[in-house]
Amino acid sequence: MRASILQNPWRLLLAINAAVLVGVFVHKIQLPPYVPYIHLLVDYHFGFIKRALIGAMVALFTDKVPVWLVFALGGTAWLVTLGLYAKLFQRTFGFTATTLPLFIFTAGSPFFLKNFMHTLGHFDIYGCALAIVLLLLPAGSLLFVATAASFSVILVLIHHIHLLMYVPTIITIVVIRHYLARGCNRSNVAFGVAALAIVAALFFAAQFLGTMPVPEADFVAYLKTRMADPARTDLLQFSYIWYQPLAKEVADTWGRLPHNMLGVPVFALLIWLHTPLWRHLASLIGGLASEAHRRLVIAALIGISLAYLVMFAMVFDYSRWISNWAVCMFLILHAVKMLPAARKTPAIPSEDRTTNIVGLIITLIPRVGIIRPF
Repeated sequence: MRASILQNPWRLLLAINAAVLVGVFVHKIQLPPYVPYIHLLVDYHFGFIKRALIGAMVALFTDKVPVWLVFALGGTAWLVTLGLYAKLFQRTFGFTATTLPLFIFTAGSPFFLKNFMHTLGHFDIYGCALAIVLLLLPAGSLLFVATAASFSVILVLIHHIHLLMYVPTIITIVVIRHYLARGCNRSNVAFGVAALAIVAALFFAAQFLGTMPVPEADFVAYLKTRMADPARTDLLQFSYIWYQPLAKEVADTWGRLPHNMLGVPVFALLIWLHTPLWRHLASLIGGLASEAHRRLVIAALIGISLAYLVMFAMVFDYSRWISNWAVCMFLILHAVKMLPAARKTPAIPSEDRTTNIVGLIITLIPRVGIIRPF
């Protein structure tokens, strides 16, 4: 029995992942939800501003925002994302003994659901969830492109950094699932270019015109009227982010760069631990029936990575960015699987000793973090 578990431990690793997730959740609810809470308070009371969509939606249902709503909304988004990814994995690869290692390296990765649990209430997960929806929806008509554009608009209104975080992945999914499958013609290309222009224009409006137009004292006074407990002024300490220009964000990031760069070797190690997954992705790409498809997918992976590199230069939440980059790679893995293949790609070996060891390590790592590793 013991020898069997050591040779094929993947069911056990799935159970350990579940236990680790519970531990991450217990730890998370003991932390003060500073940034996620203030995002629930900010709406369009003073006009169009950045990062206000979620707060505006909350304002439709309640005038007073309790702290527990951060965990309720964040937990709901997390459960929805878990369910969506399970459905996607079932549809793309199926749940079998041979695909279980792949599920552990994606769903069980410290980059993915465990880190989303640690960042509960932050906006990253919404981009992931909507991208998964696009991988599940029928993609045969322009309605699919319109849906993707609508999702991108929603994400930019939630937080404009989504233009770099998940919109490139959404564009890749649209190209793979619609344009490569249906072909390009004048109407669908024009529609896609127009949709992309709208999303880009919205981003620039949020970035450069979405600064809070009233003094910070007035802004904070309004936020207190929306708090269930106005005495918790400690939860408003990040109100300055609605006033901070891009130049200040970049300056802060570069000022922290020498210290934050110390985490790069850790990120590199975490990425290396996923080597069986990257090999599987490379094998899927190499097995595509069309050389043009292979080149396009590689170009998309480079483009998504470059967008994250720009984020690294602008905002210093490095652990979140590297985690979401990895999640985007996981989602592209599913998109590539949907393309016509010339040969069958072998599964990640379930009884390889090295694969089993790195699978155990990534299972035991509870999360990556928000700014610095762990």
